[in-house]
Amino acid sequence: MQVAEDDYDYYVLEISSFQLDGMNDFKADIAILLNITPDHLDRYDYNMQNYVDSKFRITQNLTEDEYFVFCSDDEITIKELEKIVRKAKELPFALKKKDKEVAYIDDEENLRIEFEDVDFSMSVYELSLKGKHNQYNSMAAGIAGNVLKIRKEIIRESLMDFQGVEHRLEPVIKVHGIQFINDSKATNINSTWYALESVKGNIVWIVGGIDKGNDYTSLYEMVDKKVKAIICLGKDNSKLHKAFDDRVDNIVDVTTMMEAVKSAYYLAGKGDTVLLSPACASFDLFENYEDRGWQFKDAVRQL
Repeated sequence: MQVAEDDYDYYVLEISSFQLDGMNDFKADIAILLNITPDHLDRYDYNMQNYVDSKFRITQNLTEDEYFVFCSDDEITIKELEKIVRKAKELPFALKKKDKEVAYIDDEENLRIEFEDVDFSMSVYELSLKGKHNQYNSMAAGIAGNVLKIRKEIIRESLMDFQGVEHRLEPVIKVHGIQFINDSKATNINSTWYALESVKGNIVWIVGGIDKGNDYTSLYEMVDKKVKAIICLGKDNSKLHKAFDDRVDNIVDVTTMMEAVKSAYYLAGKGDTVLLSPACASFDLFENYEDRGWQFKDAVRQL
């Protein structure tokens, strides 16, 4: 990985499993592992343990001088931690405090961070980004900020003002009372689960692309509760039909984004949300997830 040699105290790097596969000497001062859910299994011989091993390479060079921040609600992470020797200072977080969590959501709906001489608190309703996944993200970011001794006021303001990235739960516009949300960056089941969880009311869900070994069963509860129709956007939607034909009455197959948006608009009603959250890679019909998101936004604006 090439990094420009500018005069910065710290670099923030998002490192994929693909990059971790070739990581030998690198180590972070603060390593953060948000969760581990099935993804890219086509790269790892459809063996989940191979993928887990790849993700945990982030810890392999950590010493007692570094920090390891992780989610103690993630069962796969906790199970793997029981199998390895750790040297780094561990800073776990969770939605509810169970044991040694240094960040959690208390009974008054405050995000709390407590370790060493740190005592930080703010209401979850002040967070600019909503949904449980963003509570996890905010806790991880807050822990890292406090490790670096950034002033509490700066951390609080950052969590209150942070603007979401393009293509991740990005509100587009409302058309006749129907909200359109671009979540094209959601290329795995876990990301889509949190997208479905974060939306209030009925959903018309645009899903599909190149399946990476997805197991859709974890989405069943959310789909049963919220999804009124599914638009399958891909060259091969057979796995989606197998998973959801018996759960959702209206399922439509399309091969262009314009068809997807028009079909979703027809099936949605006032107060509903049309959610593009594909849970799949984009390369069957689009150049990348960004192209998919841009085409979605263009099609919505043409309604």
